[in-house]
Amino acid sequence: MSRKRFIPLVIAVTAILVGASGSAYANERRSIPEQVFSPYFQAYTDASPAAVSMASGARYLTMAFLQTETTGSCDILWNGDPTKPVAWSTFGPDIARIRATGGDVIPSFGGFSADSTATEIADSCTDVRKIAAAYQKVITTYNVSRLDMDIEDISLDNTAAIDRRNQAIHLVQEWAARQHRRVEIVYTLPTAPTGLEDNAINVLASAVRNHARVDIVNIMTFDYYDDQAHEMAVDTKTAATSLVGTLHRLYPHRSTAELWRMVGITEMIGIDDYGSGGETGPLEIFTLADARDVTHWAADRHIGELSFWALGRDNGGCPGTPGSDDCSGVAQSPYQYTHIMLPFTR
Repeated sequence: MSRKRFIPLVIAVTAILVGASGSAYANERRSIPEQVFSPYFQAYTDASPAAVSMASGARYLTMAFLQTETTGSCDILWNGDPTKPVAWSTFGPDIARIRATGGDVIPSFGGFSADSTATEIADSCTDVRKIAAAYQKVITTYNVSRLDMDIEDISLDNTAAIDRRNQAIHLVQEWAARQHRRVEIVYTLPTAPTGLEDNAINVLASAVRNHARVDIVNIMTFDYYDDQAHEMAVDTKTAATSLVGTLHRLYPHRSTAELWRMVGITEMIGIDDYGSGGETGPLEIFTLADARDVTHWAADRHIGELSFWALGRDNGGCPGTPGSDDCSGVAQSPYQYTHIMLPFTR
């Protein structure tokens, strides 16, 4: 997940329009726990999500990403790949195996690659109803109860697409209410250590304005690109605390406890992307000790979601390497970050 490279972030938006603190689906089956650890699975690889889930112990996966093949298209595909359509034959059997062990998946739309090429569905497609239909297709094909919207890079400044996305979410929420179906939405957004920047806040303000209920605001607490030294766990806590203040301004009638439950945190385990492009400032390293610290802190505050990029990186195969796609860059045992964060799920 990266603002400047190729990693996506996640955003969850609720699919039923209700009052500020109520829930029209309170009595329906919840497939995603209210407090969940859901690391990203890189769906563009050849790995089996069910096999990775079983090997790592992570029962809930955020599956990245869904996007269009080309700008202007309204047809959603896994990673824009026409050989991976939204169909049960693509990942469906794996999802069934994950559910058989008590887990589930969260499909993620967007990500850096899509957001930087206008192939994120709302950037690509100008028809709100077709965008909503794409969301509904994913929901019904895989019978999922949560979607992640990873909005970063140039997608953060495409105000027309931001409104289209939230209008489509509102339509999906109305559809879900008629179907008595639980659908939650997560917005995954980049952050500074001091909190969300104005364009990210505008994404959420548009959701309020367009009556799109947001369940989780998932901040990506890495890739700051500011040439400063960072204590990554400390900056995570500062950014999340600032997010609660922002949410209070957007949702003034919600309690502080409710706002903390709307917080999501996504880390990039090990050495993040800063430095991989030749930058000369101090590396940004989310250590194993940081993972323990953040997991305990997040559990104490009862935030809604804890995640990291990505399961394919959760190994020690490339010590000292920043921004690798298949290893963390720090010395560790396989899936050690996952094992640290697993107890967060309640």
